[in-house]
Amino acid sequence: MENNQSAGILLYRIDNDRVEVLLVHPGGPYHVKKDLGNWTIPKGLIDENEDHVVAAKREFFEETGHQLTTTQFIELHPVRQKAGKTVYAWAAEGDLDASRITSNVFKMEYPYKSGKWMDVPEIDKAEWFDVETAKKKINAAQVAFIDELVDILDR
Repeated sequence: MENNQSAGILLYRIDNDRVEVLLVHPGGPYHVKKDLGNWTIPKGLIDENEDHVVAAKREFFEETGHQLTTTQFIELHPVRQKAGKTVYAWAAEGDLDASRITSNVFKMEYPYKSGKWMDVPEIDKAEWFDVETAKKKINAAQVAFIDELVDILDR
């Protein structure tokens, strides 16, 4: 398995006939002041020989600290991001308190080649967004996930 493939979950909820999606913001010093186009679905690398939807559920838990309780997953068409990564995604209806996420952490040398290491959360925050706002916040390639979800829900 090439390491340029990720899997994730587009969690959505419907509130007063309005679709909202959960997006997460990457942690660390490189992302702290970035907003539009920098958010993403909770996702991560697929382990070798790992089933893609299993990877998506695992990554959702690792990045949010929340276990998905739904068994209904809608497979969405994969997208290829600007840097070449292919992202596989599944939509799932659910709800969680976005202010209470707990992400896993990783060690990072910062500044680069400084010899100084810090623990950085993979995700520093999560928020629910209406469709139009989410399409401005999310990585450009992942807008297709939101559009596909809306199309499916409108059927």
